[in-house]
Amino acid sequence: MGKRKFSGLEVTLIVIFCLVVIICCILIGLLASGQSGVKTTEFKPQCPNVLKAERIDCIPDQVATKSICTLRGCCWSPQSDTSVPWCFFSSDYGYKVDGSTRTTQAGFETTLTRLPSPSLFGNDINTVLLTGEYQTPNRFRFKITDPKTQRFEVPHEHVQSFTGSAASNLNYKVDVKQNPFGIVVTRVSNGRVLFDTTIGPLQYADQFLQLSIKLPSSNIYGVGEHVHKQYRHDVNWKTWPMFSRDIGPSGEMHNLYGVQTFFLCLEDSTGASVGIFLMNSNAMEFVVQPAPAVTYRTIGGILDFYIFLGNTPEQVVQEYLKLVGLPALPSYWSLGFQLSRWNYGSLDEVKKVVERNRAIGLPYDAQITDIDYMEEKKDFTYDKVKFRDLPNFAAYMHEYGQKYIIILDPAISTQSLVDGSPYGTYVRGESKKVWVNESDGVTALIGEVWPGETVFPDFTNPDCTSWWVEECKLFYNVVPYDGIWIDMNEVSSFVPGSKSGCAPNDLNYPPFTPNILEKLMYSKTLCMDAVQKWGKHYDVHSLYGYSMAISTQKVIEALFPGKRSFLISRSTFVGSGKHTGHWLGDNAATWDHLKWAIPGMLEFNLFGIPYIGADICGFFDNTTEELCRRWMQVGAFYPFSRNHNCEGFVPQDPAVFGADSVLVKTSKYYLNIRYTLLPYLYTLFYKAHTQGDTVVRPVLHEFYSDEVTWSVDRQFLWGPGLLISPVLDPGVDVIQAYIPDAVWYEYDTGAKISVRKQWTSMYLPADKLGLHLRGGYIYPTQKPANTTFASRKNPMGLIIALDDNNAASGDLFWDDGESTGTVEKKNYIYYEFTVSNNVLQMNAINSNYTDPNNLKFEEIKILGAVQEITSVTVSQNNVVEKATPAITYNPLEKVAHITGLQLELGKSYTVKWTQEPSVNGRFDCYPSPSATQEKCEQLGCLWDLATSNLNVPPCYYSSDNAYSVDKVEYTSSGLTANLTLNSAKSRDNENFTTPISTLCLEVKYHLNNMLQFKIYDYQNARYEVPIPLDLPSSPTSTENERLYEVSVHKKPFGIQVRRKSTGTVIWDSQLPTFTFSDMFIQISTRLASQYIYGFGENEHTMFRRNMSWHSWGMFTRDQPPTYHLNSYGHHPFYMALEEDGNAHGVLFLNSNAMDVTVQPTPALTYRTTGGILDFYMVLGPTPELVVQEYTALIGRPVMPPYWSLGFQLCRYGYRNDSEIAQLVEDMKRADIPHDVQYVDIDHMERQLDFTIGAHFAGLPALINRIKEQGMRFIIILDPAISGNETNYPTFSRGVQDDVFIKWPNTNDVIYSKVWPFLPNVQVNESLPEQTQIKLYGAHTAFPDFFRNSTVEWWKREILEFYNNPTSASRSIKFDGLWIDMNEPAAFMNGAIGGCRNDLLNMPPYIPNLGYRSEGLAFKTLCMEGQQYLPDGTPVRHYDVHSLYGWSQTKPTLEALQNVTRERGIVITRSTYPSSGRWAGHWLGDNTAAWDQLAKSVIGMMEFSLFGISYTGADICGFFKDSEYELCLRWMQLGAFYPYSRNHNTKGTRRQDPASWNSTFEDISRNVLNIRYTLLPYLYTLMYDAHAHGSTVIRPMLHEFVQDRTTWEIYEQFLWGPALLISPVMHQNAVTVNAYIPNARWYDYYTDEDIGLRGQFTLLPAPLDHINLHIRGGYILAWQSPAHTTFYSRKNPMGLTVALSDTLAAEGQLYWDDGVRVDAYEDGVYLLTSFTANQNVLDIKVSRHGYTDPNNLKFTEIKVLGVPTSVTQVTVSQNGGTIPSPHAVNYNSTKKLLTITGLQLDLGKEYTLQWS
Repeated sequence: MGKRKFSGLEVTLIVIFCLVVIICCILIGLLASGQSGVKTTEFKPQCPNVLKAERIDCIPDQVATKSICTLRGCCWSPQSDTSVPWCFFSSDYGYKVDGSTRTTQAGFETTLTRLPSPSLFGNDINTVLLTGEYQTPNRFRFKITDPKTQRFEVPHEHVQSFTGSAASNLNYKVDVKQNPFGIVVTRVSNGRVLFDTTIGPLQYADQFLQLSIKLPSSNIYGVGEHVHKQYRHDVNWKTWPMFSRDIGPSGEMHNLYGVQTFFLCLEDSTGASVGIFLMNSNAMEFVVQPAPAVTYRTIGGILDFYIFLGNTPEQVVQEYLKLVGLPALPSYWSLGFQLSRWNYGSLDEVKKVVERNRAIGLPYDAQITDIDYMEEKKDFTYDKVKFRDLPNFAAYMHEYGQKYIIILDPAISTQSLVDGSPYGTYVRGESKKVWVNESDGVTALIGEVWPGETVFPDFTNPDCTSWWVEECKLFYNVVPYDGIWIDMNEVSSFVPGSKSGCAPNDLNYPPFTPNILEKLMYSKTLCMDAVQKWGKHYDVHSLYGYSMAISTQKVIEALFPGKRSFLISRSTFVGSGKHTGHWLGDNAATWDHLKWAIPGMLEFNLFGIPYIGADICGFFDNTTEELCRRWMQVGAFYPFSRNHNCEGFVPQDPAVFGADSVLVKTSKYYLNIRYTLLPYLYTLFYKAHTQGDTVVRPVLHEFYSDEVTWSVDRQFLWGPGLLISPVLDPGVDVIQAYIPDAVWYEYDTGAKISVRKQWTSMYLPADKLGLHLRGGYIYPTQKPANTTFASRKNPMGLIIALDDNNAASGDLFWDDGESTGTVEKKNYIYYEFTVSNNVLQMNAINSNYTDPNNLKFEEIKILGAVQEITSVTVSQNNVVEKATPAITYNPLEKVAHITGLQLELGKSYTVKWTQEPSVNGRFDCYPSPSATQEKCEQLGCLWDLATSNLNVPPCYYSSDNAYSVDKVEYTSSGLTANLTLNSAKSRDNENFTTPISTLCLEVKYHLNNMLQFKIYDYQNARYEVPIPLDLPSSPTSTENERLYEVSVHKKPFGIQVRRKSTGTVIWDSQLPTFTFSDMFIQISTRLASQYIYGFGENEHTMFRRNMSWHSWGMFTRDQPPTYHLNSYGHHPFYMALEEDGNAHGVLFLNSNAMDVTVQPTPALTYRTTGGILDFYMVLGPTPELVVQEYTALIGRPVMPPYWSLGFQLCRYGYRNDSEIAQLVEDMKRADIPHDVQYVDIDHMERQLDFTIGAHFAGLPALINRIKEQGMRFIIILDPAISGNETNYPTFSRGVQDDVFIKWPNTNDVIYSKVWPFLPNVQVNESLPEQTQIKLYGAHTAFPDFFRNSTVEWWKREILEFYNNPTSASRSIKFDGLWIDMNEPAAFMNGAIGGCRNDLLNMPPYIPNLGYRSEGLAFKTLCMEGQQYLPDGTPVRHYDVHSLYGWSQTKPTLEALQNVTRERGIVITRSTYPSSGRWAGHWLGDNTAAWDQLAKSVIGMMEFSLFGISYTGADICGFFKDSEYELCLRWMQLGAFYPYSRNHNTKGTRRQDPASWNSTFEDISRNVLNIRYTLLPYLYTLMYDAHAHGSTVIRPMLHEFVQDRTTWEIYEQFLWGPALLISPVMHQNAVTVNAYIPNARWYDYYTDEDIGLRGQFTLLPAPLDHINLHIRGGYILAWQSPAHTTFYSRKNPMGLTVALSDTLAAEGQLYWDDGVRVDAYEDGVYLLTSFTANQNVLDIKVSRHGYTDPNNLKFTEIKVLGVPTSVTQVTVSQNGGTIPSPHAVNYNSTKKLLTITGLQLDLGKEYTLQWS
């Protein structure tokens, strides 16, 4: 609750008044004594060379001057550092021991006599008595008293006179120094001095007592109540006043509400600690200095010190609390969340707050009302207008299982009630004389607080307690309540002293006033000479709240007999925790106050008040959403968890931020965790109550051996096990958190974190708090609910967090949660839990309570279960029970979850589990063929044939990998580490290679969404893939913005990559497989889910990889698509979905022969035969972003020319050019769109590149003729060049330019056989093709396209074929080039005469490739072939084989564009990452079979991932005769291939659309016309791919990733985001079981909303129909079709506007001339955007770099999904309506608006509006 603040004028007047009074007092004192402050001029201080850090201030009361210092007889030595005392005590100040030390029953006593020296403040007591008591082996007490005069001693409930005898076996030794006097306490075990008062003199005057203590270290914690900005004291000369005061927390060093004189000093890293406590309640100050030392200065009472020894900090706290009183055990419900505010305004408003927070499902146990419920702020009244129904409010709360708490202030109004009747509380108190009196002891002191004029109950008076109890009862009978909050009990008054002022005496104006706020004793409180039962207010002021809490506890005992109820107090004193909790007072909504609450909570746990918290979201000031959100997160882990704020500021209860707000969601999330862990928290309170443990615990209490923890105070623990790491700064989602030296698990996932004993960057987005469970502990849990009343009925559970030894322990205290005396009466259940060796012992040590809810432990989570748990048995008293629990295991997180248990609370059980390595967790130790047990065991691996699945490896690893990391060097942009082979664990891995002993790991955080990690041999250079990647010159990521965090497991080695936003581990390679040798490199990673897409080129039967132990080889090969065989390309890239739908991608940049095994763990293993490990990871987080980020790395897809999007025809087997000419005519006759015609190798002379065969002499003319008709032509080129020709310039020039691959260390070309035939032989074409090659095949050489010379040679050959330099009529004016056989393919293995290096061609490990036993040279050239990179670096074909097609592609495109001066297109068969920058790809030599339809869609979607957008399959199939229905359905599907080509081989039937019948022609024409109509949309998608990396053929999951059904869809696909294609894939099918994702969809043909979403549906698909649907929310540009794109590009355009549910849509159109090279890069294009909203369509031009010569216009616009009739459409431009000749038609059945006759120029902006 807030307080009235003095105005500036009032403060000024008070200060002036105080100064005048102080001066007067000093003058009076001097005049009365006749002295000037110096007893004798004869005193000469002895000023030895005292270390600056050890000076004890001689002038603590004012600014030091030399004259004052001289007067006081002290030493003067000014310093530049003004914090160091300039005037300090001499060595001859203080007291000396007078006589002998006398032994007593408890210890000793001796007399001390004051040494002659000046008096600081007068009234020195010359003789004092020192009493020492050896109270326990760990507790020593000494007190110094006046033997002649009884002085005030605190009448504490627990800390009283010691009546026992001296303890034996002391852990300390006490020495009394004689002259000057001092006490030195030493730890016996090591002789360390713990407490040494000889650093400064004892001062003992009537109103000034001082003792200084030198300490063993600067690790000082405690003393209060203050705002300590850090938990460990700053020892640089700080003075902290102590005197209870109504002042809120601030950044100042003010004395706050309570007085706690105890502190703890951690001695060293052994944990040995000492605690020091002064029992004194007078105003005092506590000074810390760097000696290290502390000084207590107090102005009354006695010096009564206690010294506590402990072997740990926690033990010291326990010792202290055993003395001053153990904390209360709170009621269970009080551990629930609470809401409060000052001034809700009315009970109706309170109920609104209650209801809205109930409505959001917030865990919430108690509602509090502040003083606004009272009538005029009078205790024991309620406002009968605004809170008229308050008597029924508790019942209202109880109906929901909630509680009601009221506030009470001590000050009692003297005024009548509103209705004029007497205020009974005051009247009854007055009659019993229960008030604090003025100095006469009779007259009630009058002050002023909230209700106006007030008196103050004297709670030290038993009669007052009785009156207080009675008043609370009377009010309870009117307004029931469940708990009490006592406030303003410092005690606070709004007038200084009293309404009549304070007398000018030594109590109100003492000779020395500690450095308290305002330096005025009675400021904002009572006069110090006021009288209470326990003594003068001067002595007992700081006991007011303590005494009030004791009296209020009596209220609770009377009101709630046998119940604990609830009590929280603002002012506390030593031992208050026995009766009350505390909150940290009237804080403010600032980030500083959020931070400072943690040291405050930690300190009150030292003080024995563990029920502690701060006002969540801040009391004063308007909070912000961010601050309140972060505060709710950490506040969920305050023991006292209450959101409370002040009147006049914005509401801040969670629900006010909105039910769907992040604040509400995160508040509920963490409060549910709190409620889940309440059994653990309650058990911590039991331990606090019974033995003095801390609840909120400093990290150093558990990890004192680690010096870093000594200053950690932005994190804290619950007990020993739960680490809370909150965000405490604005605008931050990455914090620096310290992870102590233990095993830690993420609470959210249960995953073990890899960091340990180090600072780490912890990513905590808006809804996250750092929460970790410590290994080695068992945490009792209970299913949460919205109240503890409900949650206590729910099933219980255990979380077992295993430590390094796979062990854990824990306990549980359980009683009814509210009764008093349950501990003393043993009416409770107490469990001890232990786990070791896969056995959980649940020992019910005490079981004298039966819970009425028949609670059972129903689930157990085991964190760190490294192997799968396969069975669980439960036994009781050694009898196995019938139990069938369910077991789930997450191998990635290593979490086992056992559910379905029925373990009755209160009974002992033994739970045993069997752990076996799941077969799913096996990693293949013998991936080569023909594994045997003998071979397996020779590798040190285990052998076990699994019967469940033959794919499961029988030989698997049983130990960790052999590498470890010594040290990781972190930088802002990544990390490096050296890997060392652990020889002790070294296996002769695969027994053919020796692992490299030292490796380097390098991680680079290139971008916020992309990182690289590579492992290589830093001592010996190895081959690295020479592919240029688009990487920043230096990393540009920032720690706060990175989507990932990387950690390195040190032993065994592993890398872990985690998505910061979710904590999901997306790469974790700490697995046994890792090895790195010259010719065998292997690494595995666990995966985030079973959903992996990519890897190629292989034929796959579904889009996601089958994780059931499948291995996919990657090594380019002339292999027609066949399941499980490696084909033409090499793409070691995959995209993975995480369980929440986030996506990431991983590129393994390695071109050697490799395989990847996926397994159901889920995990995958890479094995490669050379190079290095070089990984690039992109973080998405959406699938589409993954592809965009991947193509940003490897290069964006090529922009194809417009014409290449037209339909294309080819076959291998055209007999002559006339046949082609006839085909073109047939297609024209049938009016089937046909843009591109091909020739295959049959146009060549004996299959020689750059030649024309005799049967194709007319080809040049044919090409020119069809091009004149608007068509285009593409020819084929193979790389292999015949070497058996006498006049073949291509070869001879190649030899001359040294372009061919040679044998190493020779000048000899490697020859093999491919297509070219020998010259001058008669070929028997009836023989099988391979026989022909064997008999007639020429020697062929292979150009090395890496070489610069080869590139120039190749370009020249292409140029001369295009422009024949000797015969222009033989020039072939091709428009595109199709490069085939570039894996490179050979028709024999290796070379003519065989290969020469067995090791390279048959390496020790042959990856899982097709024809594995044939080695790597199968159907290609020898691996030892020597190639040269452009810079001249020699490389082996062994390393770069899979780059052959890649290296050919770019030179081919450059050559094409050079000769045609147009964009052109290159189609390549062999690809590698980044090939898509220069070429498209077809899926190879497929077969005319029904299964190929779906496989083609899978292949296209995969190549979309690979960054090759321009893809397709041979329509109707390449091999075998196609048949009618198959070819027809394939034509329908192929019409939506980006690269749409019908192609087949010789010897099969003709399959072009004009070759079947008229029906086939009609259907083909119709579907191709749809394609051509939509080409503007397709072309725009190609632009998006080229400019931004988007996919064209788009898997459904890319758009609907939150719908897990889409993750499995591969028989449907999208064009971009908007066109859904659902083809027929199966023979005889006339329907399609199509999945309709969750959006509005319109039938393409009818323009109607189909009314289905998020479901499978059976769509009709007669033979002439392919199902197409347009997605609502998108606008598709289109153009009337024609026979070729040359003509269609001249036709009118249109738009289809498909409105979404919100009647909105958007789209764009990219348009250029269709052929210009680099049109996009040069800006020579038009980009138009379309936006529809409700009834308005805007056409905007965002790029106007091109004007089409055909004066294109949008003439028709269809708007789909218009809900109401439209009669008028207006067209406007530049804000004004323009005339338009259009017609409007609205079909109410279809809800279709059609606007025809428009004349909207392409490239201009318009707005259309319909009404």
